[in-house]
Amino acid sequence: MDDETRAAAQRSLFHEARTHNGWLNDSIDAATLRTLYELASLSPTAMNCQPMRLVFLTSASAKARLVPALSPGNLEKTLAAPVTAIVAYDIRFYEWLRKTWHNPAARDTFAADEALTSITAIRNSSIQAGFLIVAARALGLDCGPMSGFDSVKVDAEFFSDSNWRSNFLCNLGRGDPSRLLPRQPRLEFDEACQLL
Repeated sequence: MDDETRAAAQRSLFHEARTHNGWLNDSIDAATLRTLYELASLSPTAMNCQPMRLVFLTSASAKARLVPALSPGNLEKTLAAPVTAIVAYDIRFYEWLRKTWHNPAARDTFAADEALTSITAIRNSSIQAGFLIVAARALGLDCGPMSGFDSVKVDAEFFSDSNWRSNFLCNLGRGDPSRLLPRQPRLEFDEACQLL
C-alpha cells in the first residue's frame, strides 16, 4: 500500500468517521450485513475463540422488542437507524473450538474454568466488535455504538434460551451529517500512554 492510499484509508476509517446519532432513510441489505460479519470475523481472538455473536434488528417489530431496554436518550436514534446490532458474546464459545482451533483439548480448559471463560468471552468479543466498527466504516456505513441500555432486559428478551449475553448496541446505516455533534476532545499521547 502506498503512502497516499494509506493516508486515504486513515482519513476514511478514523479521522472523518464519527459516531452518528441521526440517520438517513437508507436501508442495508442482508448481503451487506453478511459481508460486514465476514470482515469482522477475521479479527484476532485468543485461541481463535470467536465469541462475538450478532443479532441484526432490521424491522420495526424487531426494534420494538428492544425499546423497553433502551435509555431515553437512545430511543429516537435507535428507532431511526436502518439496523441496530445487538453485539453479544457466547458464554459457551468453547464448544466451537473443535472447529476453530487446532487443539481440541482447549475446549476442556475453558469448560473447567468459568472465570477464565467469562473474561475471555467479554474481552475477545470486544476485540471483534472493534473490528466490526472498522469493517462497517470500510463498507461505507456509519456507526452509533452505545451502552445506554439494560442488558438484563435485552438478554431476557433476545437470549433467554441461549448462551448469548449482550455486550453493547450499535446502530448502523448512513448517518445524517446535519445531526452530528461536535467532535469531543481526545486525550493526548502523553496523557494516555507510557513508553517504558
